[in-house]
Amino acid sequence: MHRFRSSLLSHHRCLHSLQNAGPLCSHLKSRSVIRFSGPDTIKFLQGLLSNDVRRFGEPPREENSPIPTPNVASVVVPPMYAALLTPQGRFLYDLFLYRPPRPEEKLDRTGSGPDNGSGGSVEILADVDNSISDELLATLKKYRLRSKVDIDNVAEDFSCWQRYGRDLSGKTPTVEEPEADSVGWGGGVDSAGKSASHSSDVGWQWFKDPRLDCLGFRGIFPSGTMPPLVESDKETDEENYLMWRLEKGIAEGSTEIPKGEAIPLEYNFAGLNAISFDKGCYVGQELIARTHHRGVIRKRLLPLKFLDNNGKEVEEKVTPGSEVINTASGKKLGSVTTALGFRGMGVLRLDDAFKDTLTIQGQEDIKVMTIRPDWWPAEWFQDQQHTAVA
Repeated sequence: MHRFRSSLLSHHRCLHSLQNAGPLCSHLKSRSVIRFSGPDTIKFLQGLLSNDVRRFGEPPREENSPIPTPNVASVVVPPMYAALLTPQGRFLYDLFLYRPPRPEEKLDRTGSGPDNGSGGSVEILADVDNSISDELLATLKKYRLRSKVDIDNVAEDFSCWQRYGRDLSGKTPTVEEPEADSVGWGGGVDSAGKSASHSSDVGWQWFKDPRLDCLGFRGIFPSGTMPPLVESDKETDEENYLMWRLEKGIAEGSTEIPKGEAIPLEYNFAGLNAISFDKGCYVGQELIARTHHRGVIRKRLLPLKFLDNNGKEVEEKVTPGSEVINTASGKKLGSVTTALGFRGMGVLRLDDAFKDTLTIQGQEDIKVMTIRPDWWPAEWFQDQQHTAVA
């Protein structure tokens, strides 16, 4: 199986290959890792972030048990997706939060019993946008005040990875892939995978992406090590992971989600399991709650295709920030937020978003086709109908 290098393949051929390929893996160099530790960690994050972080302080549930493996937790806490907002409820940063298993939750290296306890220490690792990691650290420390929590940049120690592809979409409800049993996680077949699981006292492993099943698996692993289940001919550029997300209309990071401007519900954060509506107060909660309970979201982030007048895909002709208009009415519907090849994403008004008369303003020879994501809840399409008659 060849590598899916964008320098060797057009984006059209690349996307076709991704759709027909088995599991692929990308090292997410656009992401970094920060660590929270200390007795006030859970309380501190609970008051800041959009999701209910208290789950990390609860005992792991048995249904999240992975394959019994030495030095890997016998039960695990799945990761969580969350956002830090402005006081006005606008998006600032997204975070994938992981609670590393404590020693007493893991089998020892012989696999015969639990390891020694850790004394109840609390630690959370966060996978964050690398381009704003220093800014995020400064923001978090500003909010820390007297909270007993340490916040450290550990980007040199850890790397973020994504495993995705056709064969992984909605494949399994478990935290860890069953096939891992025969590839280094229990069967001991793959020595590289086995050594990865023993590489430190944490027991690194893949988790189902906390946003959507169709995104595959995500994980934080020690820098300089290859995650288990990753074969050299299946590692691919991160740009292909972006193409995978563009097809599904899922933005990630403060570049694709405009910092200080984006309204999280318009970027579908509720459908991505990033918001708890019953957790209580956090920074920016008031706007989120008011918009949610009003019940109608008039604009949403959508996957886009760019075509010529003959319906042929056009590549590298559209840039982020381009306005999308309905030529029949002259109305501006919104703008393109991300573009790569013939694919893109944009936040558009739902009343006209699915009409066949959309173009790029100033480039009326480029048609815009919007795609209905198959992961959208049915009620979002009802919102579209209500918006159209409003």
